[in-house]
Amino acid sequence: MAKTISVREFRNESAAVLNEVESGESFVLTRNGTPIAEVRPLRVKRKPTTEELQRIFALSPAPDYRALRSELDQYFGEDRLDDE
Repeated sequence: MAKTISVREFRNESAAVLNEVESGESFVLTRNGTPIAEVRPLRVKRKPTTEELQRIFALSPAPDYRALRSELDQYFGEDRLDDE
């Protein structure tokens, strides 16, 4: 649940508020008691680490190349994928 603070409080304590936002907290800013804005953390996708990718691929099934070739042949036609 977002905390509610006044614009004046945000202006005076912006560094502390932004530190809390960085930690995951959200704020609703009010002017004269009326909500006017929301300050919340961005949802940024991060790249997986090498270790995370290795774990993911280690748990994945081995590819079935014959089944893949069969599906490609059915989709494109057998003569379109042969080496020329």
